[in-house]
Amino acid sequence: MTGSPSVRYPSPLPSPLRGKGRVRGFSLIEVVLALSIAAAVLVIVFGGLRVGLAAWSKAEARAARIDHARGVLVLLERALDGAFPYRLVAPEQRGARILFDGRPDRVTFATLAPPFPAGVPIAFTAVSLSSEAPGLTLRQQVLPNALALDRTAPVLVDPETAGMRFRYLGEQPGAWQDEWDMGREETIPRAVEITLLGRAGEGAAQVLTVPIRAAAP
Repeated sequence: MTGSPSVRYPSPLPSPLRGKGRVRGFSLIEVVLALSIAAAVLVIVFGGLRVGLAAWSKAEARAARIDHARGVLVLLERALDGAFPYRLVAPEQRGARILFDGRPDRVTFATLAPPFPAGVPIAFTAVSLSSEAPGLTLRQQVLPNALALDRTAPVLVDPETAGMRFRYLGEQPGAWQDEWDMGREETIPRAVEITLLGRAGEGAAQVLTVPIRAAAP
């Protein structure tokens, strides 16, 4: 008698873990090492960002100082460009004398273009530019009046300008001199050179040469 065929049952699916080792996670040393690397990268990134921001701030401050110095030079250029050989009779003098007194650290003159115009039209204004303790000091006074610039309150004191130097051009080309004394000179100089000095360590000096048109022959 032939026996009935044996029934074969399908074997169960192999387990993915069968025959393999147990899945292992990160060890404590690996986690600490990864965190250390991430911290080092963050330190480098933020360090570079801090250096970049510091450089940007220095560049902005330098640009602001340069713009400020240029603004001051434009103000002085306007006044000196309008300088005029105005004749004034001082109380201690017998005759009229041109109002222009040039020194290395101070200049006094009459101008048709005052740095700070008055509310009403004025033909001539006396202006004094000096290097004093607070910085650049500017005074002005309406003419004709008895000259009293030394007793006049400043209209501008700029502490950002630590000092100023002036030179004056005579009749001969290149004949620059440190003083302009109207007791020896016959008219105002042909040009004035202005050197603005900033505070120590804050950029190079700013130099401007202003031709005076009223002095041209």
